[in-house]
Amino acid sequence: MPIRARAHVAQMQPYRPGKTPEQLMQELGLSELIKLSANENPLGASPRAKEAILQHLDTIHLYPDGNCTVLRDALSRFYNLPPDHFAFGNGSDELIHLFGVAYLEAGDELIMAHPSFVRYEASAQLNNAVLKRIPLTQDYRHDLPRMAQAITERTKLLYIANPNNPTGTIVYRDELEQFLERVPDHVLVILDEAYFEYVDHPEYPNGVDSVRAERNVVVFRTFSKAYGLAGLRIGYAIGRPELLDPVERVREPFNVNTLAQVAAAAAITDFEHLERTRAFNRAGLNYLQAACERLGLRFVPSYANFLLIEIGCECVRIQQEILRRGVLVRTGEAFGMPHFLRVNTGTPEQNERFIEALHHALGK
Repeated sequence: MPIRARAHVAQMQPYRPGKTPEQLMQELGLSELIKLSANENPLGASPRAKEAILQHLDTIHLYPDGNCTVLRDALSRFYNLPPDHFAFGNGSDELIHLFGVAYLEAGDELIMAHPSFVRYEASAQLNNAVLKRIPLTQDYRHDLPRMAQAITERTKLLYIANPNNPTGTIVYRDELEQFLERVPDHVLVILDEAYFEYVDHPEYPNGVDSVRAERNVVVFRTFSKAYGLAGLRIGYAIGRPELLDPVERVREPFNVNTLAQVAAAAAITDFEHLERTRAFNRAGLNYLQAACERLGLRFVPSYANFLLIEIGCECVRIQQEILRRGVLVRTGEAFGMPHFLRVNTGTPEQNERFIEALHHALGK
């Protein structure tokens, strides 16, 4: 009898990372490649984070602190919350995985918007849970009333990506408050705020306020985006200790490496670098949106560090044309949006290169 994996695992589609920039450059004969496909910070990491890494290189032969004490204390001061209100993961991806393992049983329901971050789906599938995908509204925003209506006695987790990936749209404060009032006590709402630092809107809610109000809410944040530490893999959850305790029971003991911990603790104190990042992003979004208007292209107004652009034809062909001109962007196929491209903001020069490549690819 052959060895078999669990039936629902065998049906899952594995995450297949794209080719590296080095591979693409070699295949296409490019001397350089501008990567605008992964929503990374073009300014890189904080100088303070880099210095912290250098100061701790001589400790990498030792196991990391399994409690993330230095980072935990830094975040406790930053948010003015007790240290036990934080849990840490090898990126937010691991937190999504851990919350699924900790909370979902076979037949439980996970509710999410569609399209949204695809790793929520994988969490449901891995744990043999029922996935409920609620379509976005016509203006590409979370349909919170329909999400509330979808809740049943079997619903366990409900994800709201705010801002949403891939659309960059946000849920407003009043909408969220009204929604949370409708959520029954047996449902854990996870506010995934990976792009929190980029948002500049007076009605954008801070999910931590819901934690302080002792709602059944956990907030995810990350150092991969605005803080420029994507390569170190460090994300964290904020919530009441009793909501985080199940996750602590199932996580690996040394899941966050030493360099990630010290770099993140330093980065959270570098307000100057963060403000420069935010200013760069605002200028980049303004440029990209204005350029799309000149080209007659529709786009989804974004509050994150990326822009979703409607191409009006199959996006793969356009993406490949742009790639041949040395710029890598993301197609909307993985999100079920085959006529869209997603591009993150880069430096002014990188943004200009993308628009030039897009103009050429569209024959405009």
